[in-house]
Amino acid sequence: GVKMQLSQKQVLALKRKKGERNLTIDRLASEIGVSRFTISRIITNSKQNLTRTTVKKVNDWLIDEYTSIH
Repeated sequence: GVKMQLSQKQVLALKRKKGERNLTIDRLASEIGVSRFTISRIITNSKQNLTRTTVKKVNDWLIDEYTSIH
């Protein structure tokens, strides 16, 4: 399938939420529903080739994080 990338702002938001909630890579991956390898790659590498499904999962998680009360 078509490979996609998260924008720099999406990656920044992901890192910010990870930090705010003090989440491990493992915990973050399980909350989003992707592998820890995928999350690692997203966080450490600006040029990620991701599936549409992964991008959607990350987006959905971010929207949840920014719109729900913790």
